[in-house]
Amino acid sequence: MRMKQVIAGLFSFALLFIATGAGAADYTIKLAHNGPEAHPFQDGAIAFKEHLEASSNGAIEVQIFPGEQLGSEEETSQMLKQGTLQCAVESAGGGLAPFVPEADLFNLPFIFSDIDHFYRVVDGPIGESVAGKVEMALDSEVLGWWFSGIRNAWNDTRPIMSPDDMKGLKIRVMGSPVLIDTFNALGAQATPMSFGEVYTSLQQGVIDGAETDHVDLLVENFFEVTKYVSLTGHMYLAAALVCGNKALSQLPEDLQSQVREAGAVATQAEREAMDKMAGEALAMLKEKGLEFNEVDNALFREAVSSVYANNADRVGGMDVIDQVAAQ
Repeated sequence: MRMKQVIAGLFSFALLFIATGAGAADYTIKLAHNGPEAHPFQDGAIAFKEHLEASSNGAIEVQIFPGEQLGSEEETSQMLKQGTLQCAVESAGGGLAPFVPEADLFNLPFIFSDIDHFYRVVDGPIGESVAGKVEMALDSEVLGWWFSGIRNAWNDTRPIMSPDDMKGLKIRVMGSPVLIDTFNALGAQATPMSFGEVYTSLQQGVIDGAETDHVDLLVENFFEVTKYVSLTGHMYLAAALVCGNKALSQLPEDLQSQVREAGAVATQAEREAMDKMAGEALAMLKEKGLEFNEVDNALFREAVSSVYANNADRVGGMDVIDQVAAQ
């Protein structure tokens, strides 16, 4: 079924922009993301659509494709690069790291101390530098860094209170080499797979668990197929709103400016939606019977210390890592 959706999507955006009849939009921008409609990504996408359609006086129509309708993050990143998709939301772990090694900097375990630290980094020179690498690799422009939540490990087998409890569990991770290294260092069997395959894989016992934030646990209905959540807080997931240069270059300069302005508006809207929904999701998940366990983060930090040394060169060197810590 998913392959049919991808094929249908490919046909639907075979042309970068679709010329329309009189009175309709002059340009169509397709925006893809991997969250369901209840996810904050959708809030950001709607803000982008509403602002851009209004500011362009109807010259641009934005079509939103949530839930991996046009493919996985890796697939949509490739489409951006090829110029067959205009815009997409690409997480640092799933859509960017396979193409941009430096994006894995944001995926290092425990590199961010809190949400304010996260925003100082992604909105500052380091975030601009990583965005530049993304733009070169994907022939695109980054319009803003979105926040996809604080990640925790969860499974349906047993409570995880220490890294020893992780041993032998098959844990789904994104395609980031840093994330794969992290969960292997914790003793798990890190299992990369598309986000859209996680629920069924849990049902069928292909994997034992995964790592997500509270919002994903709720809106993807993972609470139906898991039980134990360990509050590891090992990762603050960054995601970029990316638009391809081939698409932008076909717009008049004034409309290009409107796209960038809409990106800034959408970034703020998504962040606010994530902040609001994170607390609400935790309360709802507790009502649904999930067991949340506090852990000694020091044990997990110690277990993954090798990940920094193993991946320093990949993400830009220890100097860059130290710069993040100093922000």
